[in-house]
Amino acid sequence: MSEQEPDTADEGEEEADLQYFVRIGQTDLDGTKSVERALSDMNGIGRRAARIIAEEAGVDRRDTFGALDDEDIETVVSLVEGYADEVPEWLTNHRSDFFSGETTHEIGNDLELTRRQDINRMKMIDSYKGVRHKRGQKVRGQRTKSTGRTEGTIGVNVEAIKEEQAEMEAAEEEEGGEE
Repeated sequence: MSEQEPDTADEGEEEADLQYFVRIGQTDLDGTKSVERALSDMNGIGRRAARIIAEEAGVDRRDTFGALDDEDIETVVSLVEGYADEVPEWLTNHRSDFFSGETTHEIGNDLELTRRQDINRMKMIDSYKGVRHKRGQKVRGQRTKSTGRTEGTIGVNVEAIKEEQAEMEAAEEEEGGEE
């Protein structure tokens, strides 16, 4: 055992500086996680995008997100909001919008809203993908012969057959006992 006592005062100061929640857009991120992990919890930001953002901000991706300086957090927030301007077009999640033709990178609730609008537009114009969405079938060319079944049972239901046989035997015994 060492003769020195651990410094608990330093740990308390670090926890006092820790922000438990960091707000980006309409999303609260966990400040106790690493920068990469916290950013990847946000809709529209994956691990690769989180790593690119941390690198552009000059922050170690393994640092605790809530323990960063306010300036570093503001830099990360601005990079998240302007992500589409910083990366090539193929790395964004909403390329060539139907109405404006712009390429954007949607994050948070905007991603779900944009996705829902795109699907509804496809349904309204009765495109192939829209028809598949309407019917609840697979959209991207996956096989449907053996997978994606939602109704009924496939093959022979052995339990149901055994139950029917047991009921028939019970009915025959009752008839035989009455005679």
